[in-house]
Amino acid sequence: MRVALDTNILAYAEGLGDEARCSAAIRLLEQLPGEAVLLPAQTLGELSRVLLIKAKRTPSQAREAVLDWADSYAVADSTWSAFQFALDLTADHGLPIWDALILAVAAENHCQLLLSEDLQNGFIWRGVRVINPFVEPRSPLLMSLLQDFGKDTKGQ
Repeated sequence: MRVALDTNILAYAEGLGDEARCSAAIRLLEQLPGEAVLLPAQTLGELSRVLLIKAKRTPSQAREAVLDWADSYAVADSTWSAFQFALDLTADHGLPIWDALILAVAAENHCQLLLSEDLQNGFIWRGVRVINPFVEPRSPLLMSLLQDFGKDTKGQ
């Protein structure tokens, strides 16, 4: 199962936010199979901005963090087609354009899940289900993915 990550997951993993969410994001990323994770390039651009403005990191520190994430997971560029779909999502569902672009890139890259706390939990578009990994009870779909990965890693 392919999983896209929204900016907030990365920002929490970088230590921006309350301790509970930061710890939860790190645990989540440790549990996800790396080969299944996709980062829409938009998330890395947003992360850079958050690190510079909210975390007050230097441009070099923000660059290093973003490049580290890009080295850890597959990155998907925004295409013109994805941007057009994002415009449709904005018009049809009222999503902010940049959030819509992340969802459109996830769909274009055959993700089944988009982990985000910014979009409506449970929203489904073009086969991508938005899951907020910080709400309880956790999504059965997310739990299944984590359990399946846990079984795979225990056998190795």
